[in-house]
Amino acid sequence: MSILNLNTYESLVTSISETYSYGKSKSFRAVNAVLIETYWKIGQHIVEFEQRGNAKAEYGSQLLERLSKDLSLQFGKGFSLSNIKRFRQFYIIYPIQVTIAQELPIAENHETPISAKASHQLQMNENQQSPIGATLSHQLSWSHYVELLKIESSVERSFYEKQTIIENWSIPELIRQKKSSLFLRLAAGKNKEEILQLARQGQIIEKPEDILKDTYIFEFLKIPEPYHLSETNLETKLINQLQSFLLELGKGFAFIGRQYRITLANRHHFIDLVFYHRILKCFVLIDLKKEEAGYEDVGQMNMYLGYMEAEQNVDGDNPPIGIVLARHKDELQIKYAMSHTNSKLFVQKYQLYLPNEDELRREIERIYENEK
Repeated sequence: MSILNLNTYESLVTSISETYSYGKSKSFRAVNAVLIETYWKIGQHIVEFEQRGNAKAEYGSQLLERLSKDLSLQFGKGFSLSNIKRFRQFYIIYPIQVTIAQELPIAENHETPISAKASHQLQMNENQQSPIGATLSHQLSWSHYVELLKIESSVERSFYEKQTIIENWSIPELIRQKKSSLFLRLAAGKNKEEILQLARQGQIIEKPEDILKDTYIFEFLKIPEPYHLSETNLETKLINQLQSFLLELGKGFAFIGRQYRITLANRHHFIDLVFYHRILKCFVLIDLKKEEAGYEDVGQMNMYLGYMEAEQNVDGDNPPIGIVLARHKDELQIKYAMSHTNSKLFVQKYQLYLPNEDELRREIERIYENEK
């Protein structure tokens, strides 16, 4: 090795490693795209056979059962009845497919122009929830689509699809966000147009309010009810499950520290959790309360915000955001306590169990009914 320039050799190793990693990633995406197209095309064949040019044709289960039996004999695994039904559903729910070349950097003259539109009448017959247009993307794996196909509402499905792409969710992360009713929680308090925008674009973060949830869900801590935890123990459990905690907080959060010490008038104060938000370019301070948030908690957080902005911010940083996270809050007391405080201070609730999805769904349906 002495005859080689060590720096030059390390540069060579780095170049080869980067090239190999890029090629491996590109190959995986290309294979995934072909697999997605194949399943979509199978669904297209089935639907067009059923339609015979007539979108009002009746479908029966006999065709799907026979297809499953014959294709399984010919190809083995992969053509179970549930998969055949899923391929058909896949095509109906995603009637518009882009080409591989539109999403992947594939060499010229090797495009796969499978771009087609199914009967929109058929789509509306089987998917009446909303006028959200579904376009198939190769940025998701087939396993992601399997989870998305389980969502009946096209509005919800569109949100989870967009958000999975934006935040690069794994399959377990997507499943967790569905179980925690993330879309319904984000949609709470919005009007109909805002809900549809959330479905079309995913969660867009432009201002402090955009990172808030009506209620934060900490079911991943697996703390049984009733629980008897101190705020310190709750904080420790959240940090021990930091990846799950960051997933619940949402995109853009970077962990800075816990029990972050600040000194005022020769006295030490400790902020429970401090994050930096990469999109909003500001500190986010979180104060945990095991029971109800009071006016004194609002005053304390207001002091923390003033200190962080004056002493910790650097050029380019925006004013910090403060969130008091409590099990309960008295709306009227908090309203008066915050009447002359920092506009970037919020008091939000958390719970240790999954939300009641039916109650959240009824609230969204009520908004739709009131705005007809």
